Order: sequence, then C-alpha cells, then structure tokens
Amino acid sequence: MQLASKWKKKRDASHPKFLIPQWRGCAGGFGNGDARERPSPRQNHKLSSLSSRCQWINHIGASFQLPNGTRVRNSPPRLRIFCLRDPKALVVTGKLWDKLILKSEIPVLVEFYASWCALCIMVHRVIDEIATEYDGRLKCFLLQADNDLQVAENYDIKAVPVVLLFKNGEKCKSVVGTMPKEFYVAAIEKVMAS
Repeated sequence: MQLASKWKKKRDASHPKFLIPQWRGCAGGFGNGDARERPSPRQNHKLSSLSSRCQWINHIGASFQLPNGTRVRNSPPRLRIFCLRDPKALVVTGKLWDKLILKSEIPVLVEFYASWCALCIMVHRVIDEIATEYDGRLKCFLLQADNDLQVAENYDIKAVPVVLLFKNGEKCKSVVGTMPKEFYVAAIEKVMAS
C-alpha cells in the first residue's frame, strides 16, 4: 500500500494532535485500488496487516472505517499479545509461600514482579533460562507483588523486579532491578556454595 509522502495533522478538542495517513489506491491491496473500499480490520485476522487498516491512530486507540462508511472508535478492542513460550518458573502465591519457599530442601529463587512492569518480562526470560539450567538443584518461582502485598511487605519489596534467593528457609541474597544473566548465576553459585 502506498501512503502519501506527507502526513496531515488534524486537531481534535480532546486530543491535540493526530496523524492521518493519506491513502492512495493500492496495487494488489484492497478491491480496485479505491481507498473507500478498504475492508474492516475485523474481516482480516492477520495481526501484521492491522496497522495498514487503521484510518488514524492516537495514544488511546484507533478509529476504523467499516465497509458502509461509518467510523467506529476504539473498535475492535485492544489487541492482547500472549507469549506462547513454556515458562519454567512457576507462579507462587502467598498461600503456598511457606510450603514451597520456606520449607524447601533445595535453594529457591523467587522473582517479585508486577503485570504492568516491562522490565519484569525481561527478567522472566532470564529466570526461565536459569530454571532450565539448574533443574533439580534450584527451584524458581514468580510472585506477583501486587496480588500478594503481605509477602512483598514482609521482604521489604519497594520496587519490581526483585529477585530473592533462599536457602533453608532464610533469605540469603537479593537482586534489585534488571541484571545480566551472569549476575544472577554468580549470586546463585554463591548461595549454593555457602
């Protein structure tokens, strides 16, 4: 699809700046090249083509033009993208904390995270790799700090992500923030050697 080389700015009372692409006919795109014949995003389930079907985009949502010419705001609902990876670190809750963490016979790594935290997702990947490498020698868990505030308060968790290492039910080491995998591995080796 070809877009005009310039973007027009449109003013709206609630949102001061919108960028509107000027559509031109598309060879091999929709219909006979007439921009008015674009199908609705609902008719195409390909995620990659969704952006080419938006008439205008803002920081809240998008406006889509239906085949009959009516404009629908914020429709379809926001897309949610789920990662299909198989996590190795299990989710623990406050109810199972004593049983899985404090009474464990082998060292335990717990990542405190929040669902809204982008850095936590990066740490999840590292923790999953560590869980695979140390399988049988180290248990790895994730705890959502927003849902289990009491556990987070007990361990003085003020920000996320935080990784705590436990051995024999006692907290041995804490790592605050996002660190390289080698940093976590060094902390784990130190706890296992003690």
